[in-house]
Amino acid sequence: MDNKSNRRTGFYGLGTHLFNDGWQFAKQPLFTTYEEIRQHPEAFAPVGLPHDWLIYQAADLYEDGTGWYKKTFLYHPGEEEIAFLRFEGVYMDSAVYVNGEKAMEWKYGYSTFEVPLEGRLKDGENEIMVSVNFQAPNSRWYSGAGIYRDVWLKVVKTTHLLSDGIYTSVRPGEDGCWELELTAEGIFRRDGELRYILTDRKTGRQVSFDSGSSVLAVKAADGVQTLEDKVVVRNVDRWDVEHPCLYDLRAELCVDGERIQAEEYTLGFCEKQFLPDRGFLLNGRKVKLNGVCEHHDLGCLGSAYNHRAMERKLEILKQMGVNALRLTHNMFAPDVMELADSMGFLVISEAFDMWERPKNKYDYGRFFPEWYKKDVASWVRRDRNHPSLILWSIGNEIYDTHVDERGQELTKMLMKEVRIHDPRENGRITIGSNYMPWENAQKCADLVKVAGYNYAEKYYDQHHREHPDWIIYGSETSSTVQSRGVYRFPYSQSVLSDVDSQCSALGNSTTSWGARSSEACVVAERDHEFSCGQFLWSGFDYIGEPTPYHTRNSYFGQVDTAGFPKDSYYIYQAEWTDYRKTPMVHVFPYWDFNEGQLIDVRVCSNAPMVELFMNGRSQGTYEIDHAHGSEKELTGHWQLPFEPGEITAKAYDEQGNEIASETRCSFGEAEKITWKADRTVLRANGKDLAFIEIGMEDREGHPVENADNRVFVRVDGCGYLAGLDNGDSTDVEEYKTVSRRLFNGKLLAVVGAGSEAGQIRVEIRSRGMEPAAFTLETAECPRQEGLGEEPWKVDQKAAEAATEKYRDELPVRALRIRTSCGTILTPENSRTEAEAVVCPAGAQDHEVFWSIVDDAGIPSSLANVESCGTKAKITAVSDGEFRLRCMSKSGTADIRIISEMNFSVTGFGKAYLDPYGFIAGGLYDYVKGTATNGNEHGVATARDGETQVGFHFLDFGPFGSDEIVLPIFALDDNDYEIQVYEGMPGEQGSERIGDLHYQKPSRWNVYQPETYRLNKRLKGVTSICFVLHAKIHLKGFSFIRKEKAYEKLYAAQSDKLYGDSFRLEDQRVREIGNNVTLEYTGMNLGEQGAGRIEICGYTPMEKNTIQIRFTSEEEEITQIVEFCHREKEEVQAFELQPIPGSWNVNFVFLPGSNFDFYWFKFVK
Repeated sequence: MDNKSNRRTGFYGLGTHLFNDGWQFAKQPLFTTYEEIRQHPEAFAPVGLPHDWLIYQAADLYEDGTGWYKKTFLYHPGEEEIAFLRFEGVYMDSAVYVNGEKAMEWKYGYSTFEVPLEGRLKDGENEIMVSVNFQAPNSRWYSGAGIYRDVWLKVVKTTHLLSDGIYTSVRPGEDGCWELELTAEGIFRRDGELRYILTDRKTGRQVSFDSGSSVLAVKAADGVQTLEDKVVVRNVDRWDVEHPCLYDLRAELCVDGERIQAEEYTLGFCEKQFLPDRGFLLNGRKVKLNGVCEHHDLGCLGSAYNHRAMERKLEILKQMGVNALRLTHNMFAPDVMELADSMGFLVISEAFDMWERPKNKYDYGRFFPEWYKKDVASWVRRDRNHPSLILWSIGNEIYDTHVDERGQELTKMLMKEVRIHDPRENGRITIGSNYMPWENAQKCADLVKVAGYNYAEKYYDQHHREHPDWIIYGSETSSTVQSRGVYRFPYSQSVLSDVDSQCSALGNSTTSWGARSSEACVVAERDHEFSCGQFLWSGFDYIGEPTPYHTRNSYFGQVDTAGFPKDSYYIYQAEWTDYRKTPMVHVFPYWDFNEGQLIDVRVCSNAPMVELFMNGRSQGTYEIDHAHGSEKELTGHWQLPFEPGEITAKAYDEQGNEIASETRCSFGEAEKITWKADRTVLRANGKDLAFIEIGMEDREGHPVENADNRVFVRVDGCGYLAGLDNGDSTDVEEYKTVSRRLFNGKLLAVVGAGSEAGQIRVEIRSRGMEPAAFTLETAECPRQEGLGEEPWKVDQKAAEAATEKYRDELPVRALRIRTSCGTILTPENSRTEAEAVVCPAGAQDHEVFWSIVDDAGIPSSLANVESCGTKAKITAVSDGEFRLRCMSKSGTADIRIISEMNFSVTGFGKAYLDPYGFIAGGLYDYVKGTATNGNEHGVATARDGETQVGFHFLDFGPFGSDEIVLPIFALDDNDYEIQVYEGMPGEQGSERIGDLHYQKPSRWNVYQPETYRLNKRLKGVTSICFVLHAKIHLKGFSFIRKEKAYEKLYAAQSDKLYGDSFRLEDQRVREIGNNVTLEYTGMNLGEQGAGRIEICGYTPMEKNTIQIRFTSEEEEITQIVEFCHREKEEVQAFELQPIPGSWNVNFVFLPGSNFDFYWFKFVK
């Protein structure tokens, strides 16, 4: 309820008033106190709420600091009136001061809280100040910082209903009736009555109650009172995901016949059931939860909440076929639940990402023990009436549930608190767990009974048998990664990371813990009838957690941060929508590559058959069995050598009728700016937004789908620019700016409406093109008091000055590789030349980088490349297939453009791997168990069970090495055992040569090297295998090349040993007698030579003479040492005349010797 108020005179009538206007903000050093900020009033500047101060500094999104907010306002209290401030979300660790006194603290950044103002407000001018402490790291993703959701001033009588004090629940009755149970909590100091009014939101029709009373008597009493009622309702439509029919329940509190308070709640009449063998039922009908997980940020708006921005996200997801949301891993703005109600989404509302054991140093874990009850109460009371609600998730991937029995105690404690506020179970209780294979986590699951599995579909069948009363669903699935419009060929090669810090949208970029593919997620869920459904990680990309890199945004989404769908979006749309209602087909990738390059073309559709055409020629049809097909059978797949023109995919129904088609054309350089707005008429309400997709076309009008031109956007008139976003995680330019590059043909401009009706003028410019200019309309609408002044606005003048340096920029769009002698290399045609053509020709940066890689993008030794600018010479070395890469940084600090051509080599023989260089983990050629993509071309072992990862054809040379360096990323600080074998375990001749242990403080996505000495020196051409029983990421390995001449060399390992008498024992040569020689070949003593030698041995004689002969083809030099008698074997050192160069070294024992020789070592 928002009664009219006059803010100028300070009269706030009874009701709830938006309180976002008139605030000022000052960003200060961390923990700046109230007393300190009071000394600096000049630090404050006007700001509109909602406000996220970090999104304005994209270069430092996690900077420590304290934000101070201040607002002064006039207030004249009415008779028997009290007031509250209601904050929907302040991130985080906040304190509220009223007229100089601290009124309240609130620690969690996601839950709603109220500040009682009774006794704190003056008649006249009042001041509110709010401090917000942001100390990183406090989250695994971008949280934003500040008062980033709405603020309300609530004015009530001393007799009043409590905030969130109305609790409703519906149950189906007989003959189509519904039982509506009502509970109201209030403080009633005077007698009165409580009236309920139910209205059909669509028609405005008031719904009468068949039985029960719509009016309850209120009797004055002390403390909080609870009023219970149960009524029967007829002739209401059911709420469903396809037809979300809503009703408004209005609760009016009256005293002496006068209404003193009114509260409104959204109702939907539906029945929700969870059954162990059938999954989830809505209104008696089985509904698979085709869900996504969502974080709360809104791309270039940051975390500052906006209704239209969130509504657009949900519209995009609805078109994908999504019917369920998991709001991860915290409470969202309350408006999100309202949107879910009205748009037909089922919701898992989640509270915490940690309990007592933190995941980050400064996260909520430090506050949990003291604050969890308050946060659970706020969470459940606020959202418990929504028809979209199905589950309360009390935690995500909570380590406490895994490590010991305390996790079960905490589970019970949290369940108790939820049930205090939702005793009639409008939502069941669940946990999303990635610890389901382990006993303690299973005990926690057994408490809640609704078990959410994060990336553990393989346990469904076993756990369903062992726990037949459990409700099972995939709380997180997928975690495939993809960058919109980036493609790595071939499709058959799984690749996680590459030098451009992008992931492949072709469908072949998979994480170590996630699904093999999008189709694998579909099949795993489809084939488990008892599972309720799944929630993909994630729907949209979000800021933060940029696995597998250290860039800015995540890669997990089916939609990027700008709201542009990736190709995986259409794979799910093909399985989650009905072609009879909305037929669709999608073909990818775009069609612009090197001529002759082998391209994987994929087609997805919700229809039963597709056909692919290239330049009008059919490439064949593909039948899709959506109900039974394997993950490899849910999309059409062709490999075609690229030729300019077009590819077209057509979809057919069972009768062979064409029902959908999509064409992608080759394109030239960008010559025209294009734009498309999601709406051209906005409401002049100060918060409506238009989302404008900016693109480019070539001369023929074809979209330039990999355009990366820089554009400049200007907005004037009755609106403002709110931000720019291209969805590129590697682009770290500002969000609140007027200029960005397109990323693979797209850029989003967000335009906000002001509060006056009129026109918004938008102009888009890019070098060498005619500007695109157009207008949007702002239509007059009722103005809501208390709006923040343009909260999401870009400072256009400052941004224009900051980006002026880019005005003439023309980036590299593509590189075209041309070869002189083809792509098949043989001994007769062992060399070829290549040239890169930079597109467009006028791009400023013509520097290119050449390399030879395998299909996974790992450097290959099959050929050598000599580069000279845009030209390169390629020489074959050994047999196999490789890719010639040409790359450009396109005017940035890192690689941005990758162009490739396929080559094959025959007739040269097998190549060996150099263990003294770096062997990437992704080069493994043997695996037993499960191995997956690791970061940076590494390999990840399985979380449970044994994993063997082997590498063949390692050439250690004749001397070899026993010292290995392993760069490892572990998920925690535990001790990890790594067994090392020469050869593959179980194969003939294999030998275990190392039992290594790795234990270091974990650093997320950071490999930390550790050096180990093996039990054996590996020599010649051999193989190595690593065996683990837990999950690590192994980037690869390298051996330290030994300088044979300066290593400790054992007597028994000499290259030649001959003479009259001696005896071998382990590493020693004992009882050396007459004319014995030990020869060590290939001893390179360097330019300085050795000045000393250490010999470990024993002689029973007073002295044993040893001749040390240095021989080469040209000369022989002899030096003599005298080894003296000691009581036992020992090391003796001898000075030498330094002899530089490479020699064979012989230890010669003359007649009469009696010596036990253990080892020797030259010293520089």
